[in-house]
Amino acid sequence: MKINYKIENENFKVTFCPDKQKLSIKNKKNSYMQISKDLKKLNHDNKILLVIDKNINNKIIRYIINDLKLSFPDLKILYVLGSKKNKNLKTFFKITDRLFKEKFSKNSVLISCGGGVIGDVSGLAASLYLRGLNYYHIPTTMTAIIDSCIGGKNGINFKNIINSIGTYYHPTNVYISKTIIHHLPNREYISGIPEIIKCGLIDKSDLLNYIKIKNKIIQRDFSFISKIIKKTLVSKIKFFKNDVKEKNNRLMLNFGHTFAHAIESSLDNNLSNKAEILRHGEAVGLGLLCEIYYKNGKNKIFHQIKNLLDLYSLPTNLKFIKMNKSLLKKEIFKYIFLDKKKIGKFPRYIGLKNIGRPKILELSNNTKIKNTILNVLFS
Repeated sequence: MKINYKIENENFKVTFCPDKQKLSIKNKKNSYMQISKDLKKLNHDNKILLVIDKNINNKIIRYIINDLKLSFPDLKILYVLGSKKNKNLKTFFKITDRLFKEKFSKNSVLISCGGGVIGDVSGLAASLYLRGLNYYHIPTTMTAIIDSCIGGKNGINFKNIINSIGTYYHPTNVYISKTIIHHLPNREYISGIPEIIKCGLIDKSDLLNYIKIKNKIIQRDFSFISKIIKKTLVSKIKFFKNDVKEKNNRLMLNFGHTFAHAIESSLDNNLSNKAEILRHGEAVGLGLLCEIYYKNGKNKIFHQIKNLLDLYSLPTNLKFIKMNKSLLKKEIFKYIFLDKKKIGKFPRYIGLKNIGRPKILELSNNTKIKNTILNVLFS
């Protein structure tokens, strides 16, 4: 598949062949209202389903719905709670059942409005319903905005394995809104930082220097934030543009994720206090530390990552989790070996000896894995 990319003015335009994807990042209020204008240009049958996360600020939900209904009064709305436990078959069938009930066709439109969970499950539904219908996406968490909104990955968790069922299907358009970023809860906003750090490490860029300018990020200076978003997504594009289905280069974007997914699964399936469950980005930050430590120990890059996480008060260990630590260590070790990237005897991870030079490696030493879990997550 040939894929071309170009940046035009304030718009980040991404064009796929034969699919098309445009990502708009605009320094104006309520830029998601561009959706109605774009839909009017689309040859569709006026059947539109908006799948929207219940967690989103009600003011934003009203803006989006009211704007769409002005142009499309028959808009159908489906509310879904975008929590990790809902990234499952039940939520997938809830969406597809609604599509069947409303007699949607391949020329109908599905719009998802939410974070990674809503985007992933809606993308899967859009790809499989009648083998594909028009799909638009509004990311509403920082992790979705700077990572999962482009690239076409979607899926659900099954048999306690993260993203074990999925497809590759790209939204036609992605909309990033200044208003949504402004209204993000602080923890949700800050938890996107580790994914930016990840891109700055695997793609030798100036992203790490941008992350150090804390005051502009904390103040949510949109002109500054939009530059970080663009740079992060440009970095991501470099790794997947010639490898959409993740055979080689795209795997580099999983830096930190082998340990991160194991940490997430261990906590999600064992914690009774859901307030202690980590956001995906927070787990990625821990995963970055673990994968650097496994390969190189506590070297210069390890401390560089830790300092950036500390700068934003992001977790750098799991000592604060109120769960039996012996059980948690065993669970993390177990889930590492259930990672979906595994193709042989050992799980794969991304090693990084120098910034900008990631490499696909295997976690082949059980003792080193256990020492990493102990010395990074519990020391």
